[in-house]
Amino acid sequence: MKYTYHKNVKAIVFTLISLLGLSFATGCLADAIPVEIRQDDGRFQLIRGGEPYEIRGAGLEYADLGVFTSHGGNSIRTWQNNPGFTYDEVFADAEKHGVTVALCIEIGRERHGFDYNDEDAVAAQLEYARGMVMKYKDHPALLTWIIGNEPNLSFKNPRVFDAINDISKMIHELDPNHPTTTALAGFNIQLANLIETRVPDLDFISIQMYGDIVNLPRYIKQTGYEGPYFVTEWGSVGHWEVGKTSWGAPIEQNSSDKAANYLKSYKTAIASNPDQAIGSYVFLWGQKQERTPTWYGMFLPDGSETEAIDVMHYLWNGSWPDNRAPQIKSMQLDSKTSAKNIKLDASGTYKARVKAKDPDGDKLHYQWEIMHESKATQEGGDKEEVPMALTGLMDQTDTDQIVIKSPAEPGAYRLFVYVRDGRGSAGHANIPFLVE
Repeated sequence: MKYTYHKNVKAIVFTLISLLGLSFATGCLADAIPVEIRQDDGRFQLIRGGEPYEIRGAGLEYADLGVFTSHGGNSIRTWQNNPGFTYDEVFADAEKHGVTVALCIEIGRERHGFDYNDEDAVAAQLEYARGMVMKYKDHPALLTWIIGNEPNLSFKNPRVFDAINDISKMIHELDPNHPTTTALAGFNIQLANLIETRVPDLDFISIQMYGDIVNLPRYIKQTGYEGPYFVTEWGSVGHWEVGKTSWGAPIEQNSSDKAANYLKSYKTAIASNPDQAIGSYVFLWGQKQERTPTWYGMFLPDGSETEAIDVMHYLWNGSWPDNRAPQIKSMQLDSKTSAKNIKLDASGTYKARVKAKDPDGDKLHYQWEIMHESKATQEGGDKEEVPMALTGLMDQTDTDQIVIKSPAEPGAYRLFVYVRDGRGSAGHANIPFLVE
């Protein structure tokens, strides 16, 4: 595996261009900012334009880059070229705000039916990747190439790693200015061996972990991996890592517990290994439905900022933001917490309450909502439908204590509360319950 790049290729090409009397149009090689990884005294470092580059990164889609940079962010990672927000738009927005892009080239997944024994499909994928490289390799905002997101998730055919290696070799032939990586779901000895034997052309690896990230330093030592790495996804404890109710509903942390976990994860697993960890991208600078509408997003659907953003502001700047999000102390339904397997009678009336405070002393506003429990079984962040919200089950909601009427239809539900400060920040909590 390659760890160092010393890019004199660009200067040589410019000399040849000058001798031949040729020129490039705007957007070609003349605009590329070289990126390399150097190792000095046992410590790896990302170098951009000849200067050390410290990533303050986030996974971001459909979010305001102006807000991101106002909190100190300087680099984003992508997943796929979306019709609703194309890579052309991503790069234009990134250049406008002085942000770099770790660009993901989406590749086929076995769990979606891609067959890595199909030579024609693999060849077509390589050509698709070539087109992506030719289009964006010279953009000044490009930082690095991510070849596939979690290609090892539920995989069986190791040829996926052969395909990644072929794409990496193609990139190095076409683009001498940007290193290559792939974003792995977790890390263990098996993966380390696959990367070493089947993907030697990568310049570094990228790792994605959630609650288990606190063990990453131990996994790195166990595998014997001595190269550089990104952490390209980290954040909330995963819905597969938490306790569940007796009917199988995952128990979600409130926004303050999530924020504490962000801080712990960063200090324990990322900042603790500066010799190898050369960058990280927190997940998710935006909002999405994944088991709940609040599980992974650092924003609420209305754009309110949560306490996790306060934490990243602190980590990136060394100081807390001027306005801090409301903090959740506890939430109860029928005098029980979410871990108590709350079962309610159909159409019964029950009390719910939340304890919250605002660090800035702002007046708090409350919104309560009952939704059907998600029935999603997707994995790897695949798209999920937002469960239906129910109406007419509560009267006054802008208060920290309410009385709800449980749904008449038996089944699994979830009670949410959102606590806003009126200044664009919010806290949240929820409790799953079963109607019998």
